[in-house]
Amino acid sequence: MSSAPPDLMYRTVPFRPSELEHAYGPNVHILSDPLCVMLLARFSSPETIQPEINRLVVELYRTLVHDVVAAEFPRSTLETTTRMRVHTPLGVWRGEAVDPTSPAVVVAVARAGLVPSQISFDYLTQFMAAGKVRQDHLILERQTDEHGRVTGTAALGAKIGGRIDDAIVLVPDPMGATGSTISRVLAQYGERNRGVARKIIALHLIITPEYLRHVTTHHPEVVVYALRLDRGLSSPEVLASTPGSRWAEERGLNEHHYIVPGAGGVGEIINNAEV
Repeated sequence: MSSAPPDLMYRTVPFRPSELEHAYGPNVHILSDPLCVMLLARFSSPETIQPEINRLVVELYRTLVHDVVAAEFPRSTLETTTRMRVHTPLGVWRGEAVDPTSPAVVVAVARAGLVPSQISFDYLTQFMAAGKVRQDHLILERQTDEHGRVTGTAALGAKIGGRIDDAIVLVPDPMGATGSTISRVLAQYGERNRGVARKIIALHLIITPEYLRHVTTHHPEVVVYALRLDRGLSSPEVLASTPGSRWAEERGLNEHHYIVPGAGGVGEIINNAEV
């Protein structure tokens, strides 16, 4: 298209979102975004109801997906003619950008993850090549004991539209509490022999230290992005420490495995349901 050399400044375009300091390991990314923190606080408030709830979910997940795509998706060299080409042969821009041909799979986990997944899917299809983004659906349910504590997650049904080989798999699940959901999601693909993903990325609004311990122990390949870390049941001394530096003493889950301070039952809130 043009023999002009590319500008050195754009031969590579590094990107790393602003993140909070922690000691949970390199696959954990807790974003440092004051606007998202404010919107998430509004989302968590008992005064916030539909339709404001879903509007906030849209804004928060569009930010999350943007940062994940910019930081984690493969790159390629982009060359495009600009409107200045009619005036000069140098009207061509070249540089590194997100590769729009990279395959991606978005996993919709019923029910709290359905809206976030649709938001993520719609966002990706705006700029990725046609047919490169797929949405799968899993129906999961929390399993609890007689004391209301979460003991695992049961799979009630699934609609998986193909293999995940070489794809980036995104799991938009608002609350990363115990880690049982991500374990069940990965098990569904493994049990159905759907291949090996290029990368698996979990996208959360709020996570706990307990969730991170589960994921980093049992699924170290998973990359975690979150807007907030909640460890509200930790001691004042632990709360004053760098996240992860006193991991064994950090607590973000109550006896029923709900996040504190948290946002309540997000599946119920998003769907206007009682249970």
